[in-house]
Amino acid sequence: MTEYNIAGALVRVAADRGDEIGLVVPQGNGSYRSWSFGELEQTARRFAAGLRDVGVGQGDRVMLMVRPSMEFVCLTFALFRLGAVVILIDPGMGWKNLLRCIGSVRPAVLVGIPRAQLLARLFPGPFVTVRSRICVGSSPLHIFGHSLAAITPGAPAGDIFVHAASEDSAAIIFTTGSTGPPKGVRYSHGVFHAQLRLIRDYYGIRPGDVDQPGFPLFGLFSVALGARAVIPDMDPTRPARVDPARFIRSILDQGVTYSFGSPAIWNVVSRYCLERGIRLPVQKILMAGAPVSGELIARVAKIMAPGGEIHTPYGATESLPVASITGREILAETWPQTRKGKGTCVGRPLPGIDIRIMEPVDGPVGDFRVVREMAPGKIGEIMVRGPVVTRAYDGNEEENRQAKIPDRDGFWHRMGDMGYLDDQGRLWFCGRKAHRVLTEQGVLYSVCCEAIFNEHPSVFRSALVGVGEPGKQRPVLVVELKDKKIDRKELVGELRALAGANDLTREIETFLVHPEFPVDIRHNAKIFRERLAEWAGRKLQSGPCSRRDGL
Repeated sequence: MTEYNIAGALVRVAADRGDEIGLVVPQGNGSYRSWSFGELEQTARRFAAGLRDVGVGQGDRVMLMVRPSMEFVCLTFALFRLGAVVILIDPGMGWKNLLRCIGSVRPAVLVGIPRAQLLARLFPGPFVTVRSRICVGSSPLHIFGHSLAAITPGAPAGDIFVHAASEDSAAIIFTTGSTGPPKGVRYSHGVFHAQLRLIRDYYGIRPGDVDQPGFPLFGLFSVALGARAVIPDMDPTRPARVDPARFIRSILDQGVTYSFGSPAIWNVVSRYCLERGIRLPVQKILMAGAPVSGELIARVAKIMAPGGEIHTPYGATESLPVASITGREILAETWPQTRKGKGTCVGRPLPGIDIRIMEPVDGPVGDFRVVREMAPGKIGEIMVRGPVVTRAYDGNEEENRQAKIPDRDGFWHRMGDMGYLDDQGRLWFCGRKAHRVLTEQGVLYSVCCEAIFNEHPSVFRSALVGVGEPGKQRPVLVVELKDKKIDRKELVGELRALAGANDLTREIETFLVHPEFPVDIRHNAKIFRERLAEWAGRKLQSGPCSRRDGL
């Protein structure tokens, strides 16, 4: 029988490369602490034994609330070994969302730092199903439950390794909630294996590579692939606020060869490096989480090792990755079209991934045979299937009905995105389905229209929103400025001229300036257009703003 428990990946790496450094963590004073793959595997085994001894077992839902660290890596693999289901939630999503998400997954065990344990005491409702608490840190008089250090003092007697089938649950990972409340996505051991293979083979990740992940989950992938993971000195919930000096110090000190991170990270880091003439040893950079501009790609390319390559994977928490394109192809072929409102090219389907474009449908689609597929060049809903596509949301059958389309030999996942395939088979992203503006004259797509206005030198970013009833919405272009002191009346006139010169945007006549866009926590790049639409509606109601006014 094939063994699918993803914890086996670390077992195999430790057997092959046990003495090599697998994890490096900055200590905050210019020094580092490191662990070999063998030490990580032994620690994961020790943690698994201690967790088992306090009652954690197969099928238990375990809320893991630990900062990026050795403990985070080893506890995750320890829980996989036990056959437990690891629950990962971004703490930066805000207390209200965080508590709602915790309550929705009904965890049986809480493994967390003292601050997380205190949260559970202060807000007991969402944690009512927790029967066991393990504190990663000090727990005087056991007020925060068992201390991890106390239950894992020495080498375990024997090995603990629960066998898992491909469809057995391994984790529940929450979406960012960029178009609604965050949803818990069930990850099976088989999906994790498929992701590892795809990332390893497509992006050429090899043992001996050194990764600095801007997103903690990708540190687990690196270790499982035999690549050294360097935990960056940053708050992963605030990537746009990364300290570039600290981020690049570990890249230079550790000889990092590749890195995955939000465009928000590389926007800050690239500017810092160019200002100081710093070139990084990084050979591969993966940027994802939001559309990546050609300007950012060109800037990042200047700070990389000669011959280095940038990739912009496309996917979602429910299915990652499903398509990819290189920075070279973007700059040479697709970025000029993006600037004209053709959408953002996110590349070709990865091996084993099938991408189709369907005619938009509101509500569930119960059978793939009723789907009407769109011809190349025609915008519709993006749907995908393949081994990295997760099967279900946790405890949310209505969302499953909305997002999954049954097929005779499997299912399709509706990405919630709009786009089209070109005649080369490349996928172009035109915006979220929920962000379409439905006017009396037709449909306006956010990413396509915003590209026209993002060309203005004073615009940092823009967001197209609809005010009013769908089908009769008033399109409003909201902008965030690079320089808050510019003449806004003059700016509005220039934006109106841009709108009138393009068939895509001619219908847009209302322009508003917002001080700072609300964005997602995970990538600091996805714009919460729903909030901006509400704000725009209030603005338009509160003042004498006609269809041709701008504020």
